[in-house]
Amino acid sequence: MQPAPPVQGERPNAPLAKPRGARAVALPARLWNAAPAGSDLAAWLRDGRAHFAAALALEEERRRPFLWLPVAMGIGILLYFAADREPALWAPLLGLGSSVVLAFALRTRRFAAMACFAFAAAFAGFAAGVWRTADIAAPMLERPRIGKLSGFVESVETRDTGARLVLLVTDITGLPEAQRPRRVRVNIRAGSVAPGDHVAATARLLPPPGPARAGGYDFGRDAFFRGIGAVGSVSGKIALAPPPHPPPLRLTLDAGIDRARNALTQRIAEAAGGQGGAVAAALVTGKRGLITEATNNDLRAAGIYHIVSISGLHMVLAAGTIFWLMRALLALSQTVALNWPVKKIAAIAAMLGAIAYCVFSGGEVATERSLIMTLVMLGAILFDRAALSMRNLALAAMIVLLREPEALLGPSFQMSFGAVAALIAFAERWQGRNRANPPPSLPWPLGTLWTAALGIVVTTLLATAATAPFGAYHFQTFNPFGLLGNAMALPFVSLFVMPAAVFGVLAFPFGLDWPAWALMGLASDVVIKVAHWVATIDHSTVMIAAFGPAVLICFVLSLLWLALWTTAWRWLAALPLMIGVATAGKPEKPEILIERDGSGLAARGADGRLAVAGKPSRFVLQQWLAADGDSRSPDDPSLRAGIACDTLACVVRTAEGRSVSYALNRLAIIEDCQRADLVVTAIPWSAACKAKLIDRTALMRDGATSLYRTRGGWSSRISEQQGSDRPWDRRREERRTTPGAGANPSPAPTAGPLIASPDSEAETERLQ
Repeated sequence: MQPAPPVQGERPNAPLAKPRGARAVALPARLWNAAPAGSDLAAWLRDGRAHFAAALALEEERRRPFLWLPVAMGIGILLYFAADREPALWAPLLGLGSSVVLAFALRTRRFAAMACFAFAAAFAGFAAGVWRTADIAAPMLERPRIGKLSGFVESVETRDTGARLVLLVTDITGLPEAQRPRRVRVNIRAGSVAPGDHVAATARLLPPPGPARAGGYDFGRDAFFRGIGAVGSVSGKIALAPPPHPPPLRLTLDAGIDRARNALTQRIAEAAGGQGGAVAAALVTGKRGLITEATNNDLRAAGIYHIVSISGLHMVLAAGTIFWLMRALLALSQTVALNWPVKKIAAIAAMLGAIAYCVFSGGEVATERSLIMTLVMLGAILFDRAALSMRNLALAAMIVLLREPEALLGPSFQMSFGAVAALIAFAERWQGRNRANPPPSLPWPLGTLWTAALGIVVTTLLATAATAPFGAYHFQTFNPFGLLGNAMALPFVSLFVMPAAVFGVLAFPFGLDWPAWALMGLASDVVIKVAHWVATIDHSTVMIAAFGPAVLICFVLSLLWLALWTTAWRWLAALPLMIGVATAGKPEKPEILIERDGSGLAARGADGRLAVAGKPSRFVLQQWLAADGDSRSPDDPSLRAGIACDTLACVVRTAEGRSVSYALNRLAIIEDCQRADLVVTAIPWSAACKAKLIDRTALMRDGATSLYRTRGGWSSRISEQQGSDRPWDRRREERRTTPGAGANPSPAPTAGPLIASPDSEAETERLQ
């Protein structure tokens, strides 16, 4: 009897695969047992290989390999940033072209072709990094300067104590044009300026600071990709000055938008009043300067700080409100509803509204990423595709990575895409389960209330679980009561705050916006009270000691494997998860932390906690304590316990009995080099020293330094690697070659609040 011919389109001898949408393949029971001994081992391996091949075939049938392309692209971007010098553009482009040609040549061999496409995506990510760096490159200040600064005001953010300006520089006294930063960010305490003004003032400028500790977040690199070449403050008054040339057209447009944002911010804050008005204004315009630090801390502790940074939640709510309004208005006409594509028209209106919202709110990095994701999902409606799907998320991720490859290294991208991936993966499996086993329906309104409550709880749990590793890695915090805070606060944001914001913006030109802002203020006050109540619960914020990038990679691999696989092989995600949890639970903590300019250090005392010598900046000390999992504030007097200080030096003894000296002058260096195990000083020193010596010259070369305990002494990790030649490191290269000054120079000037200025880049992107 002849075998039946294969069905048209079926691969002969292909492993059996379930139709698309079928339930996941179950692992054979033999694979869960211990590997058999002897001759059975080969059979066990064959069974496993056959099952894995069948799972891959099913994944391919469901078109899941496409979802791994942004992962491969991300690997290429990470390889770009791992390079110790700036790569050439032609190399990744050549690799990209070769991979595409090879994939076409091997198109009949599906696994080989998929591997070629993965390599092509990796080369594309690498090339995007090279291109982006070359496109954004601009001079960065190489050393601290005090002098006359003039420039066009690009943006103004009002704060409790003055304002923060971003200036498009036209002149810095004593600095040639070739070395002049394109933009600087400065704080002012007095004076009133508007976006678009050309101003002049005496300013104290600093290079964007590097990491506060070895392995910490590089604020200088972040500033480089934002086009900011210096940070600082204005001393004295800032005054209008005649411009040397007309402002660029783009600056004129951006300044006009920023003026409108500031006017609307003031209007909302006055109409709503108090901190509720400040939060309401931040939700609409993206201006967060009026929110006090106490309110920010409460929102963080409650796990709802993401509501004050315009990102995915706000974009979806705003676009969704416009979509619903437009669709409802068009449905009022029977003729329009029956003859026009009402849903697609509403989607176009929502897309235009989302673009306008992004532009008006300042178009920050997180907002632009949220806009891309929203446009992709609304665009799917125009092509009659599911709006919420993993393929749309993958497409949005690739667009973002090609446009801003540096975003991959930041918390905003990682947290937003991680949370959405987890939610979509759950939705896919929940929908498949509901189709197979429909849940019992409840009478109205119990069914609606139950669905809403269950949705808030499940989505908050999933988002919290998906973003917790990123929050712990970047901020060393975890908010265990985030579920409670989100469950209580998000209904007010979704049902009152954002709809009122849409109506308020539409009514603003007519002068009829006051009721909308009043409603927003009342709802925001409720959110703030909820946040404050949650923040008062014991252990609402848990400090977690910093762990390395290898641990984060384990968590990321676990999340990706669980979200992107649909067969039972996805449960292998438990392996990297367990490795990550076990490793993160026992982090390697440094014995000594030294500030990059030598102004202070922290040593681990006999009690296992850090003790501080010298005067490290408050911001750096906060970073050290957070990375150590220490909840003490920088003002805690216990930080000085165990430190013996006089006019010459401070001495601390570690848990192992080693003596560490922080020397304040040359006489102390001479004495302590004879009796201490380690001498740290902000003074250049070239003479011999029996102890391990870290002086100003070494710190200027190496940056922030961390010392770890070893049997023979200490091993060191530095924040500025030797031989690094990347564009965002060049301002440090100039500092490395700067000779030391004088016989007993004072420590390099620290920025105090100026060094703390980059917190707007990292801190305000929490939990987006």
